[in-house]
Amino acid sequence: MSTATLTGVCPECETDLTTPPLVEGETIACPECMLTLRVEEVVDGHLSFRMVEVQLRDWGQ
Repeated sequence: MSTATLTGVCPECETDLTTPPLVEGETIACPECMLTLRVEEVVDGHLSFRMVEVQLRDWGQ
């Protein structure tokens, strides 16, 4: 039994990523640098990612 996987590269640390099927707009975290990545494009089993800037909430402390 085989499952479909997609591949891509983290734009920050250039780690090769293998994921279960994702669609455009979904986000994942790079396991190496922990950067949040958004899927921009899926072409022939290859993912293109864009870094997502995460705004941390200011709790005023």
